[in-house]
Amino acid sequence: MKVLKYKSSDPAVYLLEQILFKLGYSIYISNYFGKDTDNAVKDFQQKNDLVVDGIVGVKTWSKLLSIERELFNNTDKLLSEKDLINFAQKFEIELATVKAINEIESNGKGFLLSGKAKILFEGHVFWRELVKRNIDPAPYVNENTKHVLYKKWTKKYYVGGEGEYNRLRIAATLEANAAFYESAHAATSWGTFQIMGYHYKSLGYPSITAFVEAMQTHEREHLKAFGKFLEVNNLIGYLKNHQWEAFSRAYNGPSFKRNQYDKQLKLLYFKYKNINLR
Repeated sequence: MKVLKYKSSDPAVYLLEQILFKLGYSIYISNYFGKDTDNAVKDFQQKNDLVVDGIVGVKTWSKLLSIERELFNNTDKLLSEKDLINFAQKFEIELATVKAINEIESNGKGFLLSGKAKILFEGHVFWRELVKRNIDPAPYVNENTKHVLYKKWTKKYYVGGEGEYNRLRIAATLEANAAFYESAHAATSWGTFQIMGYHYKSLGYPSITAFVEAMQTHEREHLKAFGKFLEVNNLIGYLKNHQWEAFSRAYNGPSFKRNQYDKQLKLLYFKYKNINLR
């Protein structure tokens, strides 16, 4: 594992923060090693008789990963090389392209340490989904709900990891009826490829509940849903022809430019292309 420290930015930070969160540390889960993570690492090191320097090197990783093995017993839910090969063959897309997307989405892992599918709840989509069901969201906005119900997109309420399930629960239970449950789950992105719940019908799932249940079973189901999404939205051609910007815009919307999704995808493609050629 890579050596990580304050201000590191790397996919490995995401795994580090997942483990720390599971251990009870209140931190924001992302690819960035912030001050909250630095404090958590130092506390972990102090409690485990390690050198307290905030640097996650061999010894700290060894201790953390030994704990991960005890907590994360869901390896039977993970994609295999064969799964990716089968997907590439089915859609006639280069394996390097499939692997690039698999890495960039959810940092290559579709499940949390708890075994739940990785999710991200979107409060502005929740607003929109309620409106679609003829419910006025405005009366439900207050100090206790403003982090799950808002009209315009913002990332300031994201908490990452297990915390997103708490946001989903609050939204789904604002009222004890099916409309709020369906709207909240439709306003959540699910699994390895972060497919929004509101796509369930176009992807062939009989209900939002059936879609959510499928996402909780295996990363193979995440890949299956992603394949359906590509077909329904005519995105396969972009991937076959390496039209990274066109694919990124269609898959992520205009926001793809904020994190240079297309450029990251292109770089990862060449990384895996070189590996496959060896």
